[in-house]
Amino acid sequence: MSDRTLARTRTELSDFLMRHRKKLTPVDAGLPSTGHRRTPGLRREEVAALAGVGLTWFTWFEQGRDIQVSESFLLRVAKALKLDDAECSHLFLLAHRRPPPAEAYQWPSVGPLIQNLLDDLVRRPAYVANLRWDVVAWNEAADDLFGFTHREQPERNLIRLIFADPEFRRRLPRWGDEAPKLLAQFRCDLAAAPDDPAMLALIDDMKKLSPDFRRWFEQPSMENHARGIGTILDPDGTRRGFVHEMLTVDEYRHLKMVVYFQQEKRASDHGAMA
Repeated sequence: MSDRTLARTRTELSDFLMRHRKKLTPVDAGLPSTGHRRTPGLRREEVAALAGVGLTWFTWFEQGRDIQVSESFLLRVAKALKLDDAECSHLFLLAHRRPPPAEAYQWPSVGPLIQNLLDDLVRRPAYVANLRWDVVAWNEAADDLFGFTHREQPERNLIRLIFADPEFRRRLPRWGDEAPKLLAQFRCDLAAAPDDPAMLALIDDMKKLSPDFRRWFEQPSMENHARGIGTILDPDGTRRGFVHEMLTVDEYRHLKMVVYFQQEKRASDHGAMA
């Protein structure tokens, strides 16, 4: 990289850090307000203290000096400045470091407009899930179908529901056909964060809890994939069939919205329930 390119990147890094530092107020950062300030935002010493890094080192970093900083340093600064995932990745790139790996285990809250969109889908069950298939937001129709509100947070995981919840499994009349397809899709998602500790912990738990999960997971290839459950019984026993559409909510946090579209009942379905 040329000296001119390095100089320009250091200037961009300095501007980026100062801009985000000046956007924050002490209240935003959880610090006591000290009344009127001559300059907006947080002081360098406040950011350094929040990040747990040395003031001199942070000052040199913000000034764009030619110093080497660790991944831990960058993550601490990103947290202190309350950067979102996209901004954090940009910080890493400006600092000539690779962006941090995807984190599968996150419980982020979606923005109010995303929740409004979910709620507007009154007749269609829809939820937002992360890379680990933890459900982090849903609408009332999805809650009626899956009972997310009444489950503890760790249990709002679709892989756990499908493979380790006997009561829920009884509501899946085509479980033997659909579960392998859902697991195949989960394995595709795993490829985005193959070394994530939380993802690996979930897989280890599921191997212990479900022989079916263990057997299918260890198969070398599974061609058919499914993002959602195709056939499910309502709590009252009514059989419902669905097709699905998946929308990206936040590509950096690997958040996806899955919308369930109910299929028309076929004559064979009525006969099966008679």
